[in-house]
Amino acid sequence: MKLIIINGPNLNLLGKREPGIYGNQTFTEFFTALQFKFKEVELAYFQSNIEGEMITKIQEADEDYEGVILNAGAYTHTSIGIADAIKAITTPVVEVHISNTFGREEFRHQSYISPHAKGVILGFGLQSYVLAIQSFIDQK
Repeated sequence: MKLIIINGPNLNLLGKREPGIYGNQTFTEFFTALQFKFKEVELAYFQSNIEGEMITKIQEADEDYEGVILNAGAYTHTSIGIADAIKAITTPVVEVHISNTFGREEFRHQSYISPHAKGVILGFGLQSYVLAIQSFIDQK
């Protein structure tokens, strides 16, 4: 099984960005642990602060992966383009958020991605990614 994790803006700052919300671990450190935990899964990782690059990667994932785990960060609440990219592919997408977006500012309560995602996992810290991977394994 091949899965790709696509992270959006500011998630490259994990480990130093608002540690009370996002924790102290970098995503690179966490990704290494994920690869060790899920040896039976070929995991890839992509991060960009640029919306168009994320859209291109989502489109490319349709040919190369069996699933996408997407944390679009702030673009979740603003990007119709990312939503349209998800609608245009057949590869299932699981939307992930580290924080409980419904416990934060009201603008974070809206997701353009959720209506097109296979599922949504939020509020479990980095464990949200583990749950997303497990959801693909359990449905295989």
